[in-house]
Amino acid sequence: MGFTRVEPFALTTHGAALAGALPAAGLEAPTAHQSFVGRDDADAVFATAAELGVRTVIDPMVPRERWTTPDGVRSVADDLGAAAELAAAHGVAVGYHNHAQELEIQHDGTTALELLAAELDERVALEVDVYWAAVGGQDPVALLGRLGGRVLALHLKDGPVTAETRDQVAVGRGTLPVEDIVNAAPRALRVVELDDTRGDRFTAVADSLDWLRSAGLA
Repeated sequence: MGFTRVEPFALTTHGAALAGALPAAGLEAPTAHQSFVGRDDADAVFATAAELGVRTVIDPMVPRERWTTPDGVRSVADDLGAAAELAAAHGVAVGYHNHAQELEIQHDGTTALELLAAELDERVALEVDVYWAAVGGQDPVALLGRLGGRVLALHLKDGPVTAETRDQVAVGRGTLPVEDIVNAAPRALRVVELDDTRGDRFTAVADSLDWLRSAGLA
């Protein structure tokens, strides 16, 4: 397809296989998804990431109940900060990835995600899933503008902006303003991702890269 970098999931499950598969395929993994908040084996997570050459481990989701109060959001920020300290010992950084919940929930007019950003240790990055941000009721372009340099990476996906994951389509074939989104965070890594789709996933991934290239975005 022409990809040179990928973002794997579940390092503790697939780390051994990835150690051989990534170099065999000529791929690098600058980021990876792996839960570490609240886990007892976080140190092992970061050690595995370092062995694979992963520079930033991104926690994919913290349960909804922790976002429902400002103190809960601050506790998530504290946990991410503690993880950043642990990861630094392995030469690895950490980040957090949103779903709709962190945008749907607001405190005094501020989304829970933005409250998190304001409370985060400066070493903790954000990976903004622009599709779920839209499902959560936010304009992804405006959101990225507000988050600024905190954004390390974007999950680029497209579709009619519904919570039904099978509605997702190749990037450029849905309703999201992808060019404006990328331009709002031009230095962020661009990660093509589908939670699901009604067609063939690999075709959708290939079509996404083709569209990004045709638009001058890859």
